[in-house]
Amino acid sequence: MGAQIDMTPPTNGVPRYNGDGPLAHHLKAQRKHSSPMAPAFMVSAPGKVIVWGEHAVVHGKVQSTGTPSPHSIFLTFPSQCKTLWLTRIVSPRSQAAIAAAISLRSYMHVTTLSKSKRTISLRFPDVDLVHTWDIDELPWEAFRHPSRKKNYYSLVTELDPELVAALQPHVNAVSPDRPEEIRKIHRHSVSAFLYLFCSLAGPSFAGCVYTLRSTIPIAAGLGSSASISVCLAAAILIQLRTLSGPHPDQPPEEARLQIERINRWAFVSEMCIHGNPSGIDNTVATQGKAVVFQRKDYSKPPTVRPLWDFPELPLLLVDTKQAKSTAHEVAKVGRLRDTHPKLVGTILDAVDRVTESAADVLEDDDFDAEDEESLRRVGELMTINHGLLVSLGVSHPRLERVRELVDHEGIGWTKLTGAGGGGCSITLLRPDVAPEKMEHLEEQLAEEGYRQFRTTLGGDGVGVLWPAVLKNGSDEDEEGGMEIDLESFLNAEGTEGVEKLVGVHGHGGEREGWKFWRVESR
Repeated sequence: MGAQIDMTPPTNGVPRYNGDGPLAHHLKAQRKHSSPMAPAFMVSAPGKVIVWGEHAVVHGKVQSTGTPSPHSIFLTFPSQCKTLWLTRIVSPRSQAAIAAAISLRSYMHVTTLSKSKRTISLRFPDVDLVHTWDIDELPWEAFRHPSRKKNYYSLVTELDPELVAALQPHVNAVSPDRPEEIRKIHRHSVSAFLYLFCSLAGPSFAGCVYTLRSTIPIAAGLGSSASISVCLAAAILIQLRTLSGPHPDQPPEEARLQIERINRWAFVSEMCIHGNPSGIDNTVATQGKAVVFQRKDYSKPPTVRPLWDFPELPLLLVDTKQAKSTAHEVAKVGRLRDTHPKLVGTILDAVDRVTESAADVLEDDDFDAEDEESLRRVGELMTINHGLLVSLGVSHPRLERVRELVDHEGIGWTKLTGAGGGGCSITLLRPDVAPEKMEHLEEQLAEEGYRQFRTTLGGDGVGVLWPAVLKNGSDEDEEGGMEIDLESFLNAEGTEGVEKLVGVHGHGGEREGWKFWRVESR
């Protein structure tokens, strides 16, 4: 793991308390804002895929009787003098899905400015967003009001509409001359950033430049916005000196507390972007590995159970470049369920049982990520899950073509991930696949217009590079490593350039310098 990163606060500063939350310690601590001209640092967070359980976790089990049940939802339309009811019964073992981190990641570079610079800048070159705000002109009066002020340990579960309104002039000033579809992306990014910054920071905060690059395809169902949200939350919390570690000897409970803190504020950022997110994407992006999420009460967010010991598995991710609509695919399955409730209910229940079986296999003490028999069991469950989703009509010819090519070469087990109708597929690769087979598959996919990524399933969550110095196997290593300055980060060409410069993995292993909050139960 290398040298310990110590971000523990000095003894002088403003006292705050580590308060609520299931893992909270009631410890008094002294905090202070980061000093001007602090060293540049970086944070990184992964994307995610759903591995098992799509659609089953959304629709649950359906009651086909003609009378209302205790789980009925009543919809009243006064203008039509009608009351309709929809039924949904939650089984004792409610429907579940498993989502896991992938090694495609977002990377944020943070530069602290000199004392005379009273600005914060946000630079997202991947979406062509650059904007600067005067710190002193931000709506601190609204955010610092005693009735609305949030602390770094606050458990925030909803956005404050008055605070959102206070930010609007500063959000609307961004990209005024760009097309509306571009402005929408920029406004969402800026809203998420400013809400976090104004909630956590203060008027005396040092001027900074936050620059983000991502290797995660956007709008492909891979959790790119959640990865960005985790980077934003982690960066600001690090600057506030509210995180300790990560370091090799950090107790698991302390590591979980740090992860929980980042995840809370990343969820706030996701609310700014998506309105009512499930919280799954930001949870996976924060803690890494995988989670089982279940709908026990459809009026509330899903419950999340971490799979801290989820193994790292070799994965081929293929972007079909076929536009999809999650809402359309979910509604399509809903209509099919309403027309054939017993049959579709049986299919959805089978999807859920596949998810349960997968969790059992992966949590078995005998599971070996390098053993072909272990991988075969996992792969077969992916194949079965895909077949069930095909029967629900949510695949697409572009997805089926990927499966056909992979099966022809005997390379692995393939399924769609997410809502379907396009988007991405994932393939669990067999061990020791012949290089010529992989090359042939990659050539075919490229010829047919697919975008492909050799990645890893179940890797690390949020990571920190403090300071922004990496060892890359070059002569600079003898002098302490290569400093990642803002210019080199901005000039890295494409996703390959970013990964080569700052990726958490390189030359077949982990890059020296990156640190992660790791929690394992075995």
